[in-house]
Amino acid sequence: MNAEVQRVTLNLPATADYVDIVRLNLYGVASKMGFSYEDIEDMKVAVSEACNNSVLYAYSHEGGMVEVVFEVDSDTLAITVKDEGASFENVNPAVSRAGLHDTELTDAQIGGLGFYLMQALMDDVSVESETGKGTKVVLVKRLARSEEKV
Repeated sequence: MNAEVQRVTLNLPATADYVDIVRLNLYGVASKMGFSYEDIEDMKVAVSEACNNSVLYAYSHEGGMVEVVFEVDSDTLAITVKDEGASFENVNPAVSRAGLHDTELTDAQIGGLGFYLMQALMDDVSVESETGKGTKVVLVKRLARSEEKV
């Protein structure tokens, strides 16, 4: 693979029917890079959560578009899920690290729990929300090479 970053871009309607297309493309890209089955399954769950946030919250079920970009580097896959709908309340990284251990279930923000899952499954997760400009979620997974593959 080249030293430069290669990009695969999908522009899809923000409906649940199209989340499978994102997952299928992720599988194709990640398997060509050499990710393990377990890592690919983790990434599929994380990207589904990111897409579901756009589908459920960005456009209030009124339709819209979601852009998904796969950026392939020699050992890193970055997945960006971007919408231009209503911004989702950003997750505070300091609170994210603290977790929900001392939070009553009734006090947990229901819509934001997917961000905790994404953080658990990916190496890096960043969320940018801006009122009137939508939300951008960037998920990063690094390829772990074993001694045998080197």
